[in-house]
Amino acid sequence: MTGLELALVAFAVMLLAIFLRVPIGVAMFATGFIGTWIVLGRPSATLSQMKTLTYDTFSSYSLSIVPLFLLMGQFATKSGMSAALFNAASDWLGHRKGGVAMAAVGACAGFGAVCGSSLATASTMGQVALPEMRKRGYSDALSTGVLAAGGTLGILIPPSVILVIYAILTEQNIVKMFIAALIPGILAALGYMLTVAIYVRVRPDAATMAERAPMAHRLQTLIKIWPVVVIFGLVMGGIAADWNWFKPGVQALFTPTEGAAVGAVATGIYGVASGGLNWRGFLDSILETAQASALIFLIIFGAQVFNSFLAFTQAPQQMAEWVTLQGFAPITILIAMLVCYLVFGCVMDSLSMILLTIPIFFPIIEVLDFGMTVEQTAIWFGILALIVVEVGLITPPVGMNLFIINQVAQDVPMGQTYRGVLPFVFSDLIRVVILVAFPGITLWLVGVMF
Repeated sequence: MTGLELALVAFAVMLLAIFLRVPIGVAMFATGFIGTWIVLGRPSATLSQMKTLTYDTFSSYSLSIVPLFLLMGQFATKSGMSAALFNAASDWLGHRKGGVAMAAVGACAGFGAVCGSSLATASTMGQVALPEMRKRGYSDALSTGVLAAGGTLGILIPPSVILVIYAILTEQNIVKMFIAALIPGILAALGYMLTVAIYVRVRPDAATMAERAPMAHRLQTLIKIWPVVVIFGLVMGGIAADWNWFKPGVQALFTPTEGAAVGAVATGIYGVASGGLNWRGFLDSILETAQASALIFLIIFGAQVFNSFLAFTQAPQQMAEWVTLQGFAPITILIAMLVCYLVFGCVMDSLSMILLTIPIFFPIIEVLDFGMTVEQTAIWFGILALIVVEVGLITPPVGMNLFIINQVAQDVPMGQTYRGVLPFVFSDLIRVVILVAFPGITLWLVGVMF
């Protein structure tokens, strides 16, 4: 059996284990460990390799950014930022047809800028915005659908843990990945708002119009979201802005890890000052961050073991050579990969999909000619992959965000949520087509700043 054949068999076995509900990190570790044993032929060599791999994986300084951004999200959730964002957006947009649903999208985008988690954004904003929409007579389908879709903004708008992991795997600049995600993230939010506007015109009974809030009241609620603006500006400005004008010779004020630490501390201080974060909430935030970090690191280690096995078989290189020899158009191969992400994203979480597929797909992407440099291609592909994986979170019947919203609105039949989210899935697919056709949309801001 050749190395490529062994890798394909191992991949199929691993997917079978995942579908049988074996934890993804365990499935990747077990498959990679056994596969490495088969390739090396000696248990002592395999165990020695595991020892080295464990140290190399968890001694990476870049990984320290993960628990810091997770802690920042926990503090943001408990400090009341979500309610302030939604109230401000609702006061400014609620008087329009479907305006409260648009406000929910805007609040999800703002909360995603300090949270970095799709599931946390969907859950938190669902608890804040869903009662308000239902009180104002919005249909259950639109209310739950827009919140499930809006939750995906949590992982796309930087800072994003998934983008950090992708950058580490592909050896790309984390700051450039964050900057590249900004415009697609804004387009996603605007696309969802446009979808709401179209939805309420096709289904006028799905939404109502609220009274226009006085300008003085709107300004008051707008002022209350200053912590989100300040924290996002501090983190992204500190790691991405050019500070030569302030301190000659200093390109960035923080490294990404330092920026994550500053963001976590700033969010925690605001939570304490506002009264939203008490001692019990602080301890819960630490515990939940530790649990989420442990789960992520388990998946990362399992993926590293499996990827090490693939490296021994040289399967990614052989697949890249085979694809090149077939003469397929690069765009055809890209579309096939994105379809794979869309399908598997329906049954797996985004982190697992990225860790599982990037070692296989990225060597192929690197050798394809899209008329860009290798770095530009890597950044562009990373944003596309993240978007399509996130679409899987809201694609019926098993999108993870749909189940999160269903837990918040347990009296709403899942079928209504499915119907409500479909227009937003179409909006996402249209956005993917645009970003595939025009890579410059993703890369423009990176080119301007670097």
